[in-house]
Amino acid sequence: PAMNDIPYQVSSLAQVIQLAVAPVFLLASVGALLGVLSNRLARAFDAVCRLEKDLVDESPATDRDRTLTEIFSQARRAQLMHWAIVLCTTCYLLICLVVVALFVGHELKIDVYNKIGVLFIAAMLALIGALGCFLREIGLATGAIKGLSREARKHEARRQLPAQPAD
Repeated sequence: PAMNDIPYQVSSLAQVIQLAVAPVFLLASVGALLGVLSNRLARAFDAVCRLEKDLVDESPATDRDRTLTEIFSQARRAQLMHWAIVLCTTCYLLICLVVVALFVGHELKIDVYNKIGVLFIAAMLALIGALGCFLREIGLATGAIKGLSREARKHEARRQLPAQPAD
């Protein structure tokens, strides 16, 4: 390259770096979401292990049907978190490809902007799917808590009833 082309090349590279900054911030956000999802999946796994132990122990306090229902609920939540993680990871990889395409296009002087648009749209669709799975999982978790709360209120009401005299 000629010496007088260097300022143009630096300026052009600076523009590519500026274009790459937004996707890099998006990578940080998706990475944080992956951490949240992974933690929720680990907690669901721990809950299933605890519940299965309760089933095996066959203690008189264990309500088998309720325990099985809770295991199935946790399994459904884990499945939704699994898909959210898969979709977030897909989004993450697609955003990485956007950043790579920006630099490859610049270095090889190839027009990649249409391809970048398609990659970015695909990344956003994957993120939308992941967030949909996450919202559904939160709905299941909230529903399970409401169900447990109703059971606790029923149990408390039965406990507070006056003792019936024996005949």
